[in-house]
Parts: sequence; structure tokens; C-alpha cells
Amino acid sequence: MTVIAKSDQCALLWQRVLAQVAQHMERCGAHPARTVVLVPYAQLMPWAQRYWGLAHPDGFAPRFETTRNWARQLAAFVPQGDDLAGDVARDTLTARLLLDRVGLSAQRDVLAAPLQEAAAQLAPAVAAVPPAQRDAWGQQARTLLPPADEGSALRYEAVVARIALEWVLASRHATDVLFEPGVSRSVDALVLLPGFQPDALAQALQNHWGEKVLSLVLWNPPLGDLPAGQGHVALHAAHDAEDEAQRAAACVLAHLAAGRVPVALAANDRALTRRIGAHLASAGVAVRDENGWTLSTTRAAARLMAALNACAWDATSDAVLDWLKHVPHADAAVLGRLERALRKASMASWSHVAQHDWTSAPDVGAVVAQAQAWRDGLRAARALPQWLQALRALLVESGQWPVLEEDAAGTRVLSALRLQAGQEIELDGWGDGAGRRMTLAEFTRWANEVLEAARYVPAQMGDAPVVVLPLPQLLARPFGALVLPGCDEKRLQAAPEPAGEWTQAQREAWGLPTRASMEAAQRAAWQHALQTPAVDVLWRTGDEGGEPLLASPLVLALQLDGEAHAGADSRIQRAVDAAPTPRPQPQGHQLPMLRLSSTAYSDLRHCPYRFFALRQLGLQEADELATEVDKRDFGNWLHAVLQHFHEALLSDPVDGLPERAQRMNTAAQAVTREQGLGEGDFLPFAAGWPQVRDGYLRWLAQHEQTGAHFRQAELRTTQPLGNLQLVGTLDRVDAVAAPGESTTLVIDYKTENDTVTAKRIKTGAEDTQLAFYAALLSHDTLRAAYVNVGERGETRMHEQEEVVHLRDLLVEGIQHDFDRIAAGDPLPALGEGAVCEYCAARGLCRKDFWK
Repeated sequence: MTVIAKSDQCALLWQRVLAQVAQHMERCGAHPARTVVLVPYAQLMPWAQRYWGLAHPDGFAPRFETTRNWARQLAAFVPQGDDLAGDVARDTLTARLLLDRVGLSAQRDVLAAPLQEAAAQLAPAVAAVPPAQRDAWGQQARTLLPPADEGSALRYEAVVARIALEWVLASRHATDVLFEPGVSRSVDALVLLPGFQPDALAQALQNHWGEKVLSLVLWNPPLGDLPAGQGHVALHAAHDAEDEAQRAAACVLAHLAAGRVPVALAANDRALTRRIGAHLASAGVAVRDENGWTLSTTRAAARLMAALNACAWDATSDAVLDWLKHVPHADAAVLGRLERALRKASMASWSHVAQHDWTSAPDVGAVVAQAQAWRDGLRAARALPQWLQALRALLVESGQWPVLEEDAAGTRVLSALRLQAGQEIELDGWGDGAGRRMTLAEFTRWANEVLEAARYVPAQMGDAPVVVLPLPQLLARPFGALVLPGCDEKRLQAAPEPAGEWTQAQREAWGLPTRASMEAAQRAAWQHALQTPAVDVLWRTGDEGGEPLLASPLVLALQLDGEAHAGADSRIQRAVDAAPTPRPQPQGHQLPMLRLSSTAYSDLRHCPYRFFALRQLGLQEADELATEVDKRDFGNWLHAVLQHFHEALLSDPVDGLPERAQRMNTAAQAVTREQGLGEGDFLPFAAGWPQVRDGYLRWLAQHEQTGAHFRQAELRTTQPLGNLQLVGTLDRVDAVAAPGESTTLVIDYKTENDTVTAKRIKTGAEDTQLAFYAALLSHDTLRAAYVNVGERGETRMHEQEEVVHLRDLLVEGIQHDFDRIAAGDPLPALGEGAVCEYCAARGLCRKDFWK
């Protein structure tokens, strides 16, 4: 059975329309070969030819064309100079050039895209005006534009509108050839088959060609009070996007199983359509996608843009690493070592990586040097042709060029950017815009705009049972069933907002789409879609952010009129036996620990499994490279500042508060430079630095009055304990006057909330940090305290009075715990609350899936 035989309704429609075409040809005395029938979409051309062949198997057939295709066959359109070409790659350069000419070079980067978009919106309206009448039309159009006064709040919007209008009026258009007398003489009859959206060019051709033209309606509007759906429309309300995708795929599979082919899948939501396509692919169903997707979202485009972003002067290490991972010539093992080194050293900026001494890792240094050499090749400003040559050379040298050429989407990327051999000839006719010198940032922006505007349509499978297409392109095509996902109030609006910032008066005068015309077109496309033999309408009741969603007003009208019924969930249910994860009980006796730090023992106390995973197995999270400066970074910075300050104060003492404040500022500046912190990144903490500094100096003066004196900072020390070696770094060690002899005071800085620090002291043996630090020193008597350096200028010391007793308990506990580990006792996951919330091993212990 052929596809045509499966849709009697579509066949009857074409029979009616083509019969009227034949009657018009007979009235005009037109030969079929000299008759042109204009269809709204290129996809309708083969269907029109097929239906004509069925009705008239012998003799000549009319030419079925779209206006653009017909114009292209009559005369090749070659834009000249500043013509609006309809090609973003060229038009975005021309837009920048026009802005330069009117003295808006400073606003060029901001206004170029709106200017190009405004011109593209005006182009169909101006192209619909016969060339001989455009001057008069332009004079009338200018009167509807607001003045671009210097002090106006909307000055730039007005300037963009004026430049766009003048640009479009001064340009030649590809369809101008349709108004030439020679074309009219070569055609005996012209038939217009408009789509749902009013076509200004079709109306203009009808007026220009007179009696030769016949305009026909290509769809059957509902008659009288007959319901549009006729009882075959099923409604499906889904919970979320994934539920909607699954139900839509199930609907498609049900139609295929019932023999209702081909199935149309309307692309109302591109992301949702991709999800549905993935489900269908997993079921082995072939899909023909006529809509395609934005070229910039393809993997090939991402690879190319990664190269450009990595070559920026201020590129991050993440950006360069991302690019190098796409480079076939880069050694993956060496890249892994480079990435680990960068994360360990927190080198977020690639400039720091390039300046780093890699003598200890020559293979890593070679990769860094090669990457830097590639980046240097795209540094200097140049004109577009030279930029394309440089980018092509980079892709070839890095090995990315053959990868792109072997990929269909990659070939489309190279073609869109004019990177393929021979395409550079096109640039010769692009005028002054292509000759203007561009920085790398401007060239990258140009490439991104080109890829954002282009579309990638995969190779078509002619016999695929499922076809993805936009809702309006269902027009006059035979489908056995239709699945309409994305029919919520957000994605299927009854009255879509027309593009552009044009006023209602401008839209009506110039023939631009209005909200009323968009609503009429939307409703007509909707009504036509519902005439498909079987229709499934789906929408979600909640969005990704938890926002509730209603069905589209078009769907609500169906429900109100009783023209649809609730659809059944055709997903096949399957029973899955519950398989909870057993609580892990690892043993660590075969992984003996030789060195134990305070944080490692804290992990053991909080959760034995975390100690096993992170300390004994050595599993660690990969640190982020490009992150904002957070409170942890501030704490590390403050530790280093206080170390610099106290060491300088020890060698050259000063007592005055202003002098000490200056010393602290000097230390802060030195540490900021050493750690490579930018002023912008550190601004939130830098703003509160004077309060922190002054509060700390006030506390220090009071502390010194008790007889305390700074002795050492960041003291690395070890202490043997049986088979273990206790290790740690003490933030600060002071000597405190005491009867008989001075006493050692161990200080640990904290930048957390002061209440949290106070609770550490109150928990006694539960807090092990100060007791552990005390165990690192061999003193029989000592003191230990936390010093909380508050961001609001309040520094307080919280001393642990029983630190010696707690130290003895801690040493005994460490020996007991490690004796049990050595004996093979399990290390279960025992963490609770905040311990689990911020645990790096949470995904390993699988606590959420335990029995």
C-alpha cells in the first residue's frame, strides 16, 4: 500500500486543487510547461508533482516551485557591495560597516546583531514591492519611523530601525527577477498556493501579473459546526519533560504498530523532540528530521568554537584543556597529567600555565609549549580572509580538520564559515566589510553568530516511518497519524508574539506579521493538523523549575468543546524487582596507614567508610579550575597574610597600631600577588578587609598584654605513635608567660561563624583538632585555642582548657581505632546530617539506596 492511498483526505485535497489548476490553465490557454505553480514549502514540491502525475499520467506537467527556488532558476542572485544577502556570515559584517559609517563604532558590537535582525525582518516586506515602486514606498515608510534624537531614551533603537530600512531599500533582492517583463512573457499562467501565514510577495505577484494569476487555498477549513478533531484526538497530560517524551515516543510506537504510517512528529520544542528521538532510536525506529537543529549545538561546532575560545588572550585553563582534549595529535595520558597538575596548583588562568616552569615534567611542558604556539598564531588582528586562513591552518596542524571533514555536521560547519577550499573566492565580493581588521574576539563573535544562524539537517531517510517537521509544514501532506508534543501554554501559544520591535502601525503599513495574523496562521495550522486521521496531543503540567503549566489555549478549547478524549498511556509497564544496595562493610587491614593527619582522623571519627575511601584508597574529587573565590580561599589567603605579617613583625618589631596596619596591608598585597588573585575576583573580601585587619590588631594588642609572644607560623611537625606517624601543620605557636617558665600556646585560625567555633570548644572530646595538634608537640604542659577572625571586625580567642587531658584521650583512641582496623574490623558508613551532605564519598557508599 502506498503512502498516498493511506490518506484519502489529503488525496481529495490535492485532486480539488489540481483540478482548479487545470481549469485555470485551460482558461488562460496555457501550456503546462509554461505554467508555474508556487507552493509555500519546498517539501511540497515532490508531493504536488506526484499527485499531478496520478491525475494526468500523460503529457506535460506544470512546474511546481517555491518563489525563492523559481527566482534562483531564472537568474543567479549575486549580492554586490552592501546588499542584504540573507546570509548572516556576510550581513553581520555589513551591519558593522554601516554602523561605522554613521559614527557608531563604539556601539558596533552591541547594535550589529539587532541591525542585522531588523533588516532581515524588513527584507520580505520590501522584496514584495515591485522595484519600480520602491522609492515611493520608501518615502512613505520613512514617515512612520521615530526621530533618532540625541537625547532620546530610545535613540539607538530608532537609529537601528532607520539604518535597517535604508539598507533593505538600497539592496537588490533575489526575487526581484519575478517582476521583470521577460519572466511574465515566458509564463502563460501562474498559480499561487499560499501557506497559513499571509505572503506579501505572493499578493504582490498576484497584483503584478493580473489575470494570469490564480490563488488557491491549499487546506480544507472546518465547515460549519463540524468539530475539527472529529473524535480522533487524544489528550495526554504529562508530569514533566521526561514523562512527556516517553509518552510521545509510546504514542509513535503505537501508531506504527497499528499501521498508521508515516507518523508526523511536530517539532514544537526542539529539546523535547531530541528526547523523543532518542527514545525512538533505542527502539530501532528510523526518523527523518526535516526541521534539523541549530548548527552551533552540534559537536562539530563545539569543537571548532573550543579552539577559538582557547586562543583568547585571557583564556582559562579549563577552556584550553577542553580544546586540547578534542585535538587528535594531543597525547591523552600527558593531558591527564597536565590536568592533574593544574588542579593541584589551582592554575585557573592559562597565562599562568604558560609561564610556569615545567622542567620537572618535560612531556607536559612540551604539550604546553605546543598549545601556546598554536594560540600565538591567532593573536594578531587581521581581516576576515586572513582569519579564515589562520583558523584553517590551526585546524590542520592540530589534526582537527580531517575529523571535521569526516563528519556531516563538521562539513556543514566548515562550509558555513567559508573554510573549505575554493570558498575564499566568495569573500572577494563581500565589499569593505570583509576587509576590515578584526580582533580575535570579534572574529570569534562572528563565527558564533554564523553558527547560531545556520541549521544542520541530517541526511534524510526517504522511507523512514517517522517524520519530524514544524507544525505549519503538515500542510497538504499525507500522514497516517500525528503526535503533537509540547502543547503547553509556553510552547504552543494561540497568539505568538511577532519578531521585532516594530509598532502596530508599521506592521500594518509595511505588511509585516502582526499578532492578529500570527494568531490566524497558528489557529489555521492547528485546525489543519487536527484533520490528520489520528492525533495525540501532549503537554506537561510542570516545568523544570517546578513552575506549574497549563495546556495551550488551543488545547483548552478542544477540551471545552468536547472535541477530544483522554488518551491512554501506551507505555508498556514492566515489573522490576527491588534491589536495594547493601550497606558497605569494607575492611582496611590490607591498606595500612603510615601517616595520619588531623583531617584524616576526623574522617575516621565522622564516618569510617569515608576514611576508607578517601584516605586508604586515596580517592579524591577533581578540584575545579575556574571557580569564584569563596570563603575557603579567603581563609587560606588570611592564613598566609598573618604568617607574613607576624614573621616580619618578629624580625622588625613595631608597636604602633598605624604601623602595624600598614605592615598587614603590605603582607596582604604580597600574598595576593603570590596567589595570583585578581582584584575583581577578590573584591567581596577585599571590601571587608579593613574591618578584619583592625579587629585582629585590636585582639593582638590585648593578647600581647597577657604576656603572649609570637614564636612560629605554619609549623610542620611530626610525632611517632606506634606504627603511625602523626603529621600536621600548626597555624601558629606562641609563647605565653607563666609562673616559673613560659608555656606553649597552639593557635588555629578560624574564619567561620564565631558561634560555630564556640561549639567546637563545648563539644570537648568530639572535636579532635586542637587535641591532635597538642599531640604533635612533646610538651608535657601546653595550651591550645581557636582564634576566630571575624569578617565584621571582631576577633575572639576560644581556648580549650582541658587540652592536655583531651590529648591523652585522643592518643588512646587513635591506638584503639587502628588496632581494630589492623584486626580486620569493618569500616561501615556511619555518617549523618552535615557529614553526609558535604561528603565526597557520598556517591560511593550509595546511602540513598541502602536496604
